[in-house]
Amino acid sequence: MKTHPDPLSDLDPRTALDRVGREFPDLPLEAVVKEDLLRQGLAFSPAALQQTQQAKPKSYFIFSFDRVPIAEMPAEEHRRIPEEIGLVGGAWGFRRTVVSVRLNPSSPYRVEARAGGSKHEDGPRLELELSGEPIAEVLLPVRPPYYDHVLSSGRPLIAVAPTIEWGYLIYLTVFRVCQYFGRDEECRFCDINENYRQQRAAGRPFESVKDPEEILEALTILAATDAEAKAYTITGGAILEGLQGQSEGEFYAHYAEAIEARFPGRWIGKMVTQALPRPALERYRAAGIRIYHPNYEIWDPERFARICPGKARAIGRDEWIRRIEIAAEIFGPSRVIPNFVAGVEMATPDGFPTVDEALESTGAGLEYFMAQGITPRFTTWCPEPLSDLGSHQGPAPLDYHAGLLRLWRETHRRHHLPAPPGYGPPGVGRAVFSVSAFMDVIDPDTPVAAL
Repeated sequence: MKTHPDPLSDLDPRTALDRVGREFPDLPLEAVVKEDLLRQGLAFSPAALQQTQQAKPKSYFIFSFDRVPIAEMPAEEHRRIPEEIGLVGGAWGFRRTVVSVRLNPSSPYRVEARAGGSKHEDGPRLELELSGEPIAEVLLPVRPPYYDHVLSSGRPLIAVAPTIEWGYLIYLTVFRVCQYFGRDEECRFCDINENYRQQRAAGRPFESVKDPEEILEALTILAATDAEAKAYTITGGAILEGLQGQSEGEFYAHYAEAIEARFPGRWIGKMVTQALPRPALERYRAAGIRIYHPNYEIWDPERFARICPGKARAIGRDEWIRRIEIAAEIFGPSRVIPNFVAGVEMATPDGFPTVDEALESTGAGLEYFMAQGITPRFTTWCPEPLSDLGSHQGPAPLDYHAGLLRLWRETHRRHHLPAPPGYGPPGVGRAVFSVSAFMDVIDPDTPVAAL
C-alpha cells in the first residue's frame, strides 16, 4: 500500500531515480541513491550471499531496519547479510558511499556477484544493480578479529558491542526493549520490542538488559585490538516505571560512569535517551558524555501526539523541546543533536498528503533548532513490517528525501554551522554515517564542531 499519492509511482525505479536526479542536480547522486536504498531496502542474489556472509555481519543493534521479518527470510539472510555496504566506482563513478543494509528481497536494488576480480579489494567482484543495470561496485566491511571473541558469559562480543558506520561507532544498546508498550504507547514507526522478540526467537543471544561488567569486558578487547572506533553510543528503550530500581537517567548514567572510569576519554561518549530533566543531563556531562541525542522524531505537534503517543503523554512535545534547549546549555548547542525519523510525517493515516507540506513542517523544526546552534540529524524511515506504521505501507517518496537533503543542507549553511561532531568526516566520498545521507551532503571543507 502506498503512503500517499506519489507522482513517481507509475515509473520504473530507474526512470524515477533519473527524474529526481534531474530535479536535484545540486545534490550528489551518491546521496540520492543512498536515500533510495535506505527507504526501499536491498536484495542479494544467492551468489552474493555466499560472499557477504564472510564480511562483518549485520548485528541488529537496536531495530530491525529490514523491510521483511526474519520469518520471511527462507535463506536465513539475517545471518548472512553485512552490516553495511560501500558503493564505489562503477558505471556511475561513485565516490565511496557507506549505506546501512536494510533487507528487502523485492527491492529493485540488488547485489550480484560477478566473474572477475574487484578493482578495490581482494576476491570476486560484487556489483549493485538497479533494475538489472550495474551502477556501482560493492565494498564489504571487513569482519574485525574482535568479532570472533567470546566473552566470559559465553556471549559473542558482537551481541554486546558491535561497531557500525564503517567501524567508527561502537553501539551499546544496554536496554533492548522499551517501556512504551502497545499501540497506545509505542512510537508507531518503531519495532524495538518486536525486533527483540524475533531476534530471540531466531536464536540470537540477546539479553534485555546488558551487564555493565560484560560491556567493560568487550570494550577492553576493543581498546586493545581496534584502532577504527572513535566513538560509542549508549542507548536503549524508554524507562517509565523504573528499571533495576533506577530512573531512566540513573540507569543510563551508570553505564557512562563505568565506561569513562575505566577508559577516560578513549572514545567520544554519546548518549541517546528521551529528553530528560536537567539533573540527569548534568550527571551525563559530569560522567564524560560529550554528545547528547534527545530524539524528537517528528516536528509537527499534532502528528507528534499521534505517532509518538507515549512520548506525548509522558513528557509532551513542548517539554521535550524545552529539555533540548536545556541540554544545549549543559553540553553546548553543537553537541546536542536530536534525531527525527525522516518520512514518517507522510505516513498514513495521519501524515501530510504532499511532499511540500511535509518539507515545510520539517523545515520549520530545522530552522527553530539551527537558529539556536542545535543541529538535528535524521534517520531515513524504513517501514519495518513489525511496526504499526510499517505493517501496511511503503516509504515516503524519493523526491521527499531528496528535498529534505537540500533543505537540511541549505538551513545548515544559512546558519553557518559546523559539521556535527561524533560522526566522522563530512562530505561525499568521506562520510561514514550510514542511516541517512545528511553527512554526505555537507561540504567536505566544513569544520567539525569542537568537543
